[in-house]
Amino acid sequence: MAQMPEQDRGKRERPAYRSAGFWLGGLMPLALLAGLIALFAWGGSGLIEAPAAPVEEVAFERVTLQPHNINITLRNTGPAALIVAQVIVDDAVWPARFAPSATIGRLATANLDLGYPWVAGERHEIKLVTTNGVIFIHEIPVAAMSPTADSRSVIGFGVMGLYVGIVPIGLGLLWFPFLKRTGKGTLSFVLALTVGLLAFLLVDTVVEGLEMAAELPGVFRGFPLLILGGVLALMVLVAIGGRGQSDLGGSAGRLRLAYLIATGIGLHNLGEGLAIGSAFAIGQASLGTFLVIGFTLHNITEGVGIAAPMLKDRPGLGHFLRLMVVAGGPAIIGTWVGAFAQASFLTVIFFGIGAGAIAQVIYEVGKLLLKESDRAGNWLNVSGFAAGVAVMYLTALLVP
Repeated sequence: MAQMPEQDRGKRERPAYRSAGFWLGGLMPLALLAGLIALFAWGGSGLIEAPAAPVEEVAFERVTLQPHNINITLRNTGPAALIVAQVIVDDAVWPARFAPSATIGRLATANLDLGYPWVAGERHEIKLVTTNGVIFIHEIPVAAMSPTADSRSVIGFGVMGLYVGIVPIGLGLLWFPFLKRTGKGTLSFVLALTVGLLAFLLVDTVVEGLEMAAELPGVFRGFPLLILGGVLALMVLVAIGGRGQSDLGGSAGRLRLAYLIATGIGLHNLGEGLAIGSAFAIGQASLGTFLVIGFTLHNITEGVGIAAPMLKDRPGLGHFLRLMVVAGGPAIIGTWVGAFAQASFLTVIFFGIGAGAIAQVIYEVGKLLLKESDRAGNWLNVSGFAAGVAVMYLTALLVP
């Protein structure tokens, strides 16, 4: 058989991406699509003779109250640039300073500084009037000083996150020796209780995420963000579990499951920290205080759920400390973000990720429960699941 000449062989083995035809075939559809969009944007459909007035939308992303001053971060969520022509505070036209300017491009932000002598405990109303005569209103129900990111506030909000997250998780883990010494059916009961706890957290996370998504400006697509964030978190955890798959009946597998539960709970506690920080940021200190107390009592049972997979083992103290940090530490980060940053957009993403993570954890705990039980529908498992839901529901009543 005749051999292929060396020159022809080099041509046949040349990678496709080095040829001009390869790139031309990939870029041509994109170029044609760009040309079609440009043609439509320039000439329109031919049905509209005169362009309609653009729809204007402004979101008050963050309102900060400092002594004799109200500072507002505005975002243009409409389809085109807009110009704020006038600012009215409590029915009085008020001089305002914009940075960088009163002209706000699409999706751009502007900082509005009012220098207004607000009164603590009073209601204030701010109106923006654009050059097209569109009015946007923001109400401050009860004026109160906003927290500033100084060392005292950072430490204070960190302590709140510690109370909400790490402390109750640690108290729940203290039940580990007691649970380990109980009867043979304890493991199945506690695993079923863990599934109940996580099922309540999953529903609670989804509901809270839907509420936050509904409050986001439409341009940010809050509902797709929430759903796709959950799907992405679920896929990532499945991929991680597939790479380091361990037998759930073995010590390493059960310890891995405990860390997975702690991760899902930690993402949920991140949302709780955001709620606490945001409450103090908008001046609702009494609400923030009740949230701290309620979430602390609510989260004690989460430590039991983390300990459940390890009841057959003797994990070292280091694992318990790390599990406390993984499950409770995000609450500290959440309080900082909620207090010092605009958290609405991030909150929706975090709730979506938390929901996906909790769903994956429920699946993993369910597999271990089936392994430890003769059948899933026995009364021990049913009562454990019901007890988990009931405990979370009753403690959730303490959260305003």
